Amino acid sequence: MSDCQIAIVMGSDSDYTVMSQAVEVCKAFRLPYHAQVLSAHRTPRDMLEFATTAARSGYRVVIAGAGGAAHLPGMLASATVLPVIGVPIRLANLEGLDSLLSIVQMPRGVPVATVGINNAANAALLAIRILAITNGELAEQMEHYLQANAEASRHKTLP
Repeated sequence: MSDCQIAIVMGSDSDYTVMSQAVEVCKAFRLPYHAQVLSAHRTPRDMLEFATTAARSGYRVVIAGAGGAAHLPGMLASATVLPVIGVPIRLANLEGLDSLLSIVQMPRGVPVATVGINNAANAALLAIRILAITNGELAEQMEHYLQANAEASRHKTLP
């Protein structure tokens, strides 16, 4: 069983430029994570194996980034009991709208929480909030993060 509670998966290594935001947030919260490429189209058996064993492996939340047809988050959600947070990745065509719609328009019974296009940082923050429900130390870290974020906003100045 892994000590990593957050799995960060993406359909291609080129998605890492966006998904690294989630990695950085996990590092900032000193939260172990697991990151890997898992393609719904190129390695569907691997993807299903991951999804069906994720909870037993110790993960509690899956963050899945995908572009274009963006099937990865939905396919994972269809095969795991864990919450899945989808990150639509912007590609050259359609500015990421295709990815967003592919992830957010899931059929009833297969929910995928979805953040904004290329916003893997928010996916990680949502995952941390989910984990904080049962982890007081993580909840306290999130409270400090929110306070620091508010304070930084109060000190913004305009030219």
